[in-house]
Amino acid sequence: QLQLVESGGGLEAPGGSLRLSCTASGFTLNYYAIGWFRQAPGKEREGVACISGSGGATHYADSVKGRFTISRDNDKNTVYLQMNSLKPEDTAIYYCAADHLFTTVQAMCVEGKYSYWGQGTQVTVSS
Repeated sequence: QLQLVESGGGLEAPGGSLRLSCTASGFTLNYYAIGWFRQAPGKEREGVACISGSGGATHYADSVKGRFTISRDNDKNTVYLQMNSLKPEDTAIYYCAADHLFTTVQAMCVEGKYSYWGQGTQVTVSS
């Protein structure tokens, strides 16, 4: 059974940092492109950051460029999202998703067409 589990969410003050992890079980992440998405109440889901299987290609939403970094450790079967300089508008449920790369990393990030999804982890940025 293919599963993705997110962790690392929580409550953080504005300007702070959090690191989210997405760990896979039942399959090897090496061959999959991974995306981090978020959805805030009343808003559409947004592709935050995405990465190819090799890690050689990444894409970031304009809203997080320069603040968030996606990376992967294939030996640990885990993908990370380092979030710095957090803002209240970053508050959302964050999901990771996986699929084989069938188009560009950017297109997959924008369109959100991934086959496997985790359950999400809540990130709240508030003072």
